[in-house]
Parts: sequence; C-alpha cells; structure tokens
Amino acid sequence: MSPTDSGDATVSTEMFTIRSSAERGTTRLAWLDSRHTFSFGEYNDPLHHRFRTLRVINDDRIGPGGGFGTHAHRDMEILTYVLSGQLEHRDSMNNGEVIRAGEWQAMTAGTGLLHSEFNPSDAEGVHLLQIWIFPDRRGLTPGYQQRQFPDAEKFGRWLLVASPDGADGSLVIHQDARLYLTQPAPGQTVRHELKPGRGAYLHVSKGVATVNGRNLTAGDGVAVENEPVIEVTGEQNGEVLLFDLA
Repeated sequence: MSPTDSGDATVSTEMFTIRSSAERGTTRLAWLDSRHTFSFGEYNDPLHHRFRTLRVINDDRIGPGGGFGTHAHRDMEILTYVLSGQLEHRDSMNNGEVIRAGEWQAMTAGTGLLHSEFNPSDAEGVHLLQIWIFPDRRGLTPGYQQRQFPDAEKFGRWLLVASPDGADGSLVIHQDARLYLTQPAPGQTVRHELKPGRGAYLHVSKGVATVNGRNLTAGDGVAVENEPVIEVTGEQNGEVLLFDLA
C-alpha cells in the first residue's frame, strides 16, 4: 500500500492536540491489523494527513507467516521499530535481515528501492511501528541501517534514536528531525525543551504515560505546538516516542 504524499500539513493552533488510539484509521486483513495515525492507503483524513515532516505512524500487527510482498519506495526516510516478535526484511540493496523485538531499522528510500517485510514465525505474531519522515531533499542514495539500543538507555531518560548527524550513535536520517524514546519509572518525570519555532509529536508505544498532565495510553498521540517544555511522567510501564521537528 502507498499513501498519498502530497498535500499541506494541517497544523492546529492549540498547544496540545490529542489523537486517541481509537480515532486512528484502520486496515484489517486476514493477516494484518494496522492502525494509522495519519492518512495511509485507503484511509484518507485531510485533518490528519501529516504533522510537519512526519508523514506516517503505522501501528502494525502481523499474524504468523503474514507480510508485505515486494513493493517500492522512494524519497522517504523510513524507520521501523519492532515492539514484539520479529520481522524479516529483504530489499534491492541486497540486505536480508531479521529485526527482533527492541531493534530499530532505518532506510533511506532516496532514488528508489524495493523491499518486502514478513513475519517469519509460524506461531507468533509481530507488533511493530513503521514511521515515515519526509527527507530534506529528493534523489538521495538509498541506504540501510539497523541497531539494537540497550534498554537501560531509555529508562528514566531520553534515548536519541534517530537524528540528522548520527549523534550519540543514533540512526542517521536526512531531515532536521530528532526521534527520542523514553520509559520513565512510575511517578518519574523526564523533560524535553523545544526550541522556538519547533514542534513535537509524541506517540505512546506501550503502557500508560502522562504528557504535560494528559493521561495517554498505548496508541495515543499528541501534537505539540507553541510550548517550550514537554514533561512525560511514567505510569504503567509507559514507553513514549518523541519527534522534535523543524
């Protein structure tokens, strides 16, 4: 499936715009249960098409033996985070890898690539997030990265997962955007400061967390504008992604 990548971002004037898990678009097949934060495939919502340079957050559950056959991408930065299970990846750059729970993959689609994604297990499902970010320019050379970040690096602090300069061993993406991950202990608060003119999107990947006083559960998201500080407080094993976007 390919989303429509054209169209202007819809930016709310509110400081916090919550996107609840239940409001997301859906795709259900015999082997797939997918929830779409933004327009994707046959789900088209002009009010939730993108946020700044963040184009896609798909929350996918793939049944045993299921998967996406070979398909094309171009001019997009694609991040995949496996939450549970494992995902087998093959592409036209001669990469053939298995992405396991806790691992991240980053692809620069650039001038174009082909790839497939399958659940190699015949007994267990795989749960993953796939994230698309517009690159800062077209025609980049396609590329592939994969990394496992130690769990300890996200507990009670912000772990930098992706950045334009690969700081702190993060995955490199070609955009003025930074992706962080945190899992604070219950009652513990981590803070992130936004520089003037920047916005943020937060997505709860697991459990329950509080963002600036708003209680959010897995699958919920919130767009943040015109707010200098974001505070995430841990609740029931809450894990939160934060996109800091130009």
